[in-house]
Amino acid sequence: MPRFDEWNLVDEEEEEELQEAWYEGKRDVILFAIDCSESMFEMHDDPNYEDTKTCHVLTALEAAMQIQKKKVIVGPNDAVGIMMFNTTRKNEAGGQGADIKQNNFVFQPIETVNAPKIQELIQLLDSAREDPNLLKETFPSSDKHVPMGDVFTSCNWIMRDGAPKTATKRIFLITDEDDPNSGPGRERLLTSARTTLIDLTQAGIMVEPFFISTEERPFDQTKFYSSVLLPNNLNGDTGDPSVLPESISITRIDDLLAQMRFHEVPKRALFSIPFELANGFVIGVKGYGLVTEQKKGTYRYFMDLEDRMEVAESRTLYVDEDKETEVPKSKIVYGMALGETVDAKVADIESSTGVLTRRVPIHCKVFYTAEEIRSFRTLGLQPKIKLLGFKSRRSLGFEDNIKHSIFIYPDEMSYSGSKRTFSALLKTMIKKKRIGLVLTLTRRNSSPIFCALLPQAEKAEESGWSEPAGFHLIPLPFADDIRAAPIETGYRASDDLKDIAHKWIHKMSVKNGSYPPDSYPNPALAYHNAQLEASAFRDEFDPDSFEDHTLPKLTTITKRAGPLLKEWRQTLMKEEAANVVVLPSDGKKRKAEESVDEKNLRQLYKNGELHKLRVDQLKTFCKSNALSISGKKADLIDRVGEYLDTHSAEHGITC
Repeated sequence: MPRFDEWNLVDEEEEEELQEAWYEGKRDVILFAIDCSESMFEMHDDPNYEDTKTCHVLTALEAAMQIQKKKVIVGPNDAVGIMMFNTTRKNEAGGQGADIKQNNFVFQPIETVNAPKIQELIQLLDSAREDPNLLKETFPSSDKHVPMGDVFTSCNWIMRDGAPKTATKRIFLITDEDDPNSGPGRERLLTSARTTLIDLTQAGIMVEPFFISTEERPFDQTKFYSSVLLPNNLNGDTGDPSVLPESISITRIDDLLAQMRFHEVPKRALFSIPFELANGFVIGVKGYGLVTEQKKGTYRYFMDLEDRMEVAESRTLYVDEDKETEVPKSKIVYGMALGETVDAKVADIESSTGVLTRRVPIHCKVFYTAEEIRSFRTLGLQPKIKLLGFKSRRSLGFEDNIKHSIFIYPDEMSYSGSKRTFSALLKTMIKKKRIGLVLTLTRRNSSPIFCALLPQAEKAEESGWSEPAGFHLIPLPFADDIRAAPIETGYRASDDLKDIAHKWIHKMSVKNGSYPPDSYPNPALAYHNAQLEASAFRDEFDPDSFEDHTLPKLTTITKRAGPLLKEWRQTLMKEEAANVVVLPSDGKKRKAEESVDEKNLRQLYKNGELHKLRVDQLKTFCKSNALSISGKKADLIDRVGEYLDTHSAEHGITC
């Protein structure tokens, strides 16, 4: 049974389970659909390996391998599959691809990512680099291009048979053929492709295109795909349709991996709850986290089965120490220790009103069930957002945003008409410059909080990035969450020092003015993942080979701004303010613990004057002699007296 002082751990355990469920409960399924046309097998120099030839199929398979290796660490429950189309290779009977369309081959069925399957793909890629014709012999090209409608239909069937129903399903389409279904019946094939793509979308499957474009073979999306792919698959490009968006144009493995980073992690909602605008007036909304710290995964135990590593399932059992039998979790009650009281049996009795009440004897502990503890935290509320009223936008201060906000968007699947109502409320609040005050409970075991509802209008930028329309849910702080900072007079640099600093800052600024976060991963997390990857693939991990991209490039800094930094430092040392030492403000210091000599303490005890000592002096003596310091002053006096009676003066320990 759990200890009384750990009665509140039930909420912490459930909170951890909920967080894990968000990351791992909804699996991500990716199906790579790779074109095997003749042009995809044309050889060219490999930019990463000297004296080695490569092709687009090899590049695509290597990208699939890299994605799977990464998901072994960050998404071990996710699934990945590979389908090759425009190939004459036949599918094996009884597998996932047994019933798909002709000239489509399932190279890797949709399965949870695992090291043996990735190692098999790695061996194929290593052999293909030594033998340039291996991939062409493994996946021989067909004479005619498969209709794209058949490709999408085959992908749909593979997803249907291999992907869980609640998973996030996506297809990564990789090809360099911009007009796959040219010739007679082109309009019919085009209509069929678009229809099957709509069926995919309605089934919850998104298609992420990655078109290979080179200088010798430029890709023109207007020939076929601009009429087939839905606008969101082309990232809503509203410019010239003949210009291929950079986000789906690739030329090398590095480009492919760089673009897949943005599509690799699906957009998963933190919650989907009702939004109550008034009594009986409810719409549905979903919440998305804009900023999330990437942490190490949960600890797991593995069993080494020689040929593979299997996850060991762990289970927590509650055992009754007296009966030595397992206790169901539903029968466990929780209590909190408030002083030294006597345990007592708690009885449920029926009052005169017919309502069950709990009777607890006086001076005894009170126990609660897990459901009652949960009700203390939620105050009996159900997860939802309740609109309380509106205030001026100027009433929301900068200091009120002390936590990351959550972006909410309407959920039409929960309540019909949510988008229209949500849009009308958003436009009205923007027009009147108002914010909303809401009471929010996002999960069943979390505490309700008051939040500000800040509207955001849709905004498009020249680079193509657009801020969507919606509300920011900002948790409002309590009074003790904000503390007044001491106002102190600061020392400012002179104008000459500022001008010199501007020079070396300009030399060290990023060229395009943007910071690519994917280029500088968290070194601690990357080091941890590198160790896990080496363990999963049974490779020897070399710590010296790990590269920390966050370390400053001292050689480049010295070359660009070395003389300017030296000049700035010399000028800085001449500044009077640079040599000023600011002392901390005077604060109240804790008094040092005053000890009492044992000889004097024994004299006080002999005269019956131990009560003249302070509590801190008695506790100091008890600490030095390994005695308990709990209880009131009278208890401490008795405890010291017993110690002095049982220990002679010769064996006494001086404080």
